[in-house]
Amino acid sequence: MIVDTTGLLTLSSMARIKAFAALRPRPEVAEQVASVPYDVISAREARALAKGRPHSFLHIIRPEIDLSPGVGEYDSAVYSKGAENLHSFAESDYSCREDTPALYLYRLRMGEHEQVGVYGLVSVEEYKRGIILKHENTRPPKVADRTKHILAQRAHAEPVILMFRDDASITSLMEEAATGAPLFDFTAEDGIQHTIWKFSDHEPLVEAFADVKSLYIGDGHHRCEAAWQAWSDQRLPDSDFFPAVCFPVSNMYIMPYNRVVHVPDVGALIEKIEALGVLEKASGREVPTAREEVSLYADGAWHTIKLPPTGRSGVADSLDVARLGEFILEPFLGIIDQRTDPRITFVGGSRGVEGLVNHVDQTPGTVAFSMFETSMDQLLDVSDAGELMPPKSTWFEPKLRSGLLIHQF
Repeated sequence: MIVDTTGLLTLSSMARIKAFAALRPRPEVAEQVASVPYDVISAREARALAKGRPHSFLHIIRPEIDLSPGVGEYDSAVYSKGAENLHSFAESDYSCREDTPALYLYRLRMGEHEQVGVYGLVSVEEYKRGIILKHENTRPPKVADRTKHILAQRAHAEPVILMFRDDASITSLMEEAATGAPLFDFTAEDGIQHTIWKFSDHEPLVEAFADVKSLYIGDGHHRCEAAWQAWSDQRLPDSDFFPAVCFPVSNMYIMPYNRVVHVPDVGALIEKIEALGVLEKASGREVPTAREEVSLYADGAWHTIKLPPTGRSGVADSLDVARLGEFILEPFLGIIDQRTDPRITFVGGSRGVEGLVNHVDQTPGTVAFSMFETSMDQLLDVSDAGELMPPKSTWFEPKLRSGLLIHQF
């Protein structure tokens, strides 16, 4: 193991984590600045959340909210506005920049659940080489959108969630950091507590990551790919590293990622599933109780689908989300690529069954599939095998808050 004076691990076969001098809000306004990530809300929801909150980081990651509602979210004016808003934040009296590079500890508490991770920079090269492992494909329009934001702002405004297999030495260092006074500590409006400490000495932690062979993407596939694309496009200094919070896998909490699908004929779809011999009518189960089971909501009623064994050989093919595609979406609806097919809307598990029912009841010609969650073991197995899950196979909670530690370059 070799560590240079900047705290950058130069061993190419292991995951590197790098300290950085963050742009951040002052502690007294952190709660006013911090926002949900860009991708968990629509533009309409972002406008509502940012109303009356001029310091909200949504003005930077969702800058379309400061433009006319008629301006599309991919319009060039959106990227210019985001850069303008970030510049205003950086020059304001409620933000500051760290004098020296540092690593941080980020703890989230959601009810009885607690997860604690290390906040630093990771390498775009190691993402591309597969040391940072992905488990899902990305959707090109979303990658292009975030790439334009990065290049316009000259910053990685939001961190991604990465995971590593539990390591006792890293856990010990994290526990030591959590004993001092935090840099930020607040409870957001959704009841989740966010606490961040700064490591007084980051070199032992950088060294401890020498034993971490792989990092796994939990949340932020599009931001990872966009970071790579932005660096590839312009090779700007310091843009070859992007921010991430790295959590031990034992800390993580996965929820299902559900689907709402536009169908040409709801009744005909149900008849086809019945003919397959896997549909239980009016079971009343809104949430699947085990793997290999999917709940279907159509025409105001719930049904249960028992997924047949896959006829395919890949590790990812055994997942419920893949078998839903194999036996229902592909043969009955002709949906081959879930990444690009406009008939599918993905609904995060945090929105609950109510979110699915409301969506379908308000949108004629749609049905909902309520999924059983993908397990952490399944995610790791797919990633280690170098395979990819169907898009939106996992939904992690709780979510990080954006705007607390920003990487400018």
